[in-house]
Amino acid sequence: MSRKRRPRRRAPVRRGPHPLRMAGKAVLAALIVVIAASGWVVWTYSGPGPAARQGPATTVILEHGSGVAQIARDLAKAGVIRSSSLFIAAAKLSGAGRSLKAGEYDVPSHASMARILGDIRAGRVVRHLITVPEGWTSEMAADAVARSPVLTGQAEAPPEGAILPDSYQVERGEARAAVLRRMTAAQDKVLAELWASRQPDLPFRTPEEAVALASIVEKETALPAERPRIAAVYINRLRAGMRLESDPTIIYGVSKGRPLGRGISRAELTTLTPYNTYLVAGLPPTPIANPGRASLAAVLNPPKTTELFFVADGGGGHVFSSTFAEHEKNVARWRAVERQHAAAESGK
Repeated sequence: MSRKRRPRRRAPVRRGPHPLRMAGKAVLAALIVVIAASGWVVWTYSGPGPAARQGPATTVILEHGSGVAQIARDLAKAGVIRSSSLFIAAAKLSGAGRSLKAGEYDVPSHASMARILGDIRAGRVVRHLITVPEGWTSEMAADAVARSPVLTGQAEAPPEGAILPDSYQVERGEARAAVLRRMTAAQDKVLAELWASRQPDLPFRTPEEAVALASIVEKETALPAERPRIAAVYINRLRAGMRLESDPTIIYGVSKGRPLGRGISRAELTTLTPYNTYLVAGLPPTPIANPGRASLAAVLNPPKTTELFFVADGGGGHVFSSTFAEHEKNVARWRAVERQHAAAESGK
């Protein structure tokens, strides 16, 4: 008896991945990489930057003449950016690379690369102050500029009275000569402004003579309220043909305005120098210091008074008088105060 053969089952055909499916996966993978890379770029550029290695900020000095690549290397070396390549790319794509400014920068801890690039593009450099007090000589001002460790080069002191006392912002790497030129330009501007609105018939002819008188006023009092009154005294004395008899002019003839650390000696009082206004009539040949705006304004627009004398009152100010007899009485009072101070010192 014959048996019927059962039909054999065919094995299923195994097909490979569909090409479209494979392409889709590749695109998805590439997209994920692009998104991840983009996220890293955005985070590295706009997100918080590295922490400062010490303190709340990192000081970075970018030298003049540095290109974008060198600036990026300096920032990376200082530890304030994570990627010099990204900084270079951002600088070039944004157009900032053509206007990055050298100087000293304080980069706050965790500052973003975007902020750092913006600060360097805008030139937000660290500013240092040099202060020239009213009444300093030009040599004293030049010494302060010379001592600044952030400035470069050498510079001679300007003429006496040519500097406007003030606080000046300077940048690391700035030339000392340029800083002094700014100080003298400020004085020129203020003097021109005040000279244009001066009173008529003043007893001097030039702005330089006004500065010389203002420098005496500056050195005679530390009280701002007294400047106009002291200016009026000297204006009245010049009009009357009297000698100015100013102690600070004697000191300038002895030490070029450096403090003596003592009183004026009788020998100094009677020694003839071009600056001894007890012996020489009129104004000294040059200013004896750099007067401030208030002293310049006081001599160019003095109040109308009849006062010709003043003497210390023992309290930091002065007593004024219109006659020599009044002045002698005021001097006698001042001498009594001096004797009391001397007695108190000797009794200690």
